[in-house]
Formats: sequence, C-alpha cells, structure tokens
Amino acid sequence: MAISPLELRHIIESAFLPMQCRCTCNTTGEIAVEIVDPETGNNLTVGGIAVAELNTARAICELVGELRMRIRERKPATWISHA
Repeated sequence: MAISPLELRHIIESAFLPMQCRCTCNTTGEIAVEIVDPETGNNLTVGGIAVAELNTARAICELVGELRMRIRERKPATWISHA
C-alpha cells in the first residue's frame, strides 16, 4: 500500500519541527524539500526525490536522516536510491 503524497508531505515536514520545512509535490511523482533552521540560518533545498521510492517507513527515515545530516554539515544533499 502506497503512502499518499499528502501524507508523505506531512510526515516529512513534521520530522523537521521546530525547523521550517516545506515539501512540494509535482505531477511527475517527485517531491522537493526545503528546510530552514531558524536558529543557525542553515538552509537546504533538494528536489527530484521520487515518491515511489519512499514507500516504507525505513525509506522515509533514511531520507530524513540524510537531510538532517546534510543541514548540520552544510553540505549539498543528494538523494541516493536505496532500493
């Protein structure tokens, strides 16, 4: 059973609270994530994340973990498929 893009968006955005996170879904089945840490000013934007690859809790957790690490390290994010 696939997670709807709306539910996926809510899960990802909630995972980054209290930071500001905004996910946008496009018609090609991809999402973009924009995260801003108001305390440090660090920001991160990554796009082209395939919704189809985020069909398990583990995949979502891996994405969130990778993005958290990248924003702490101020490195550009790249989404690598773990499928």
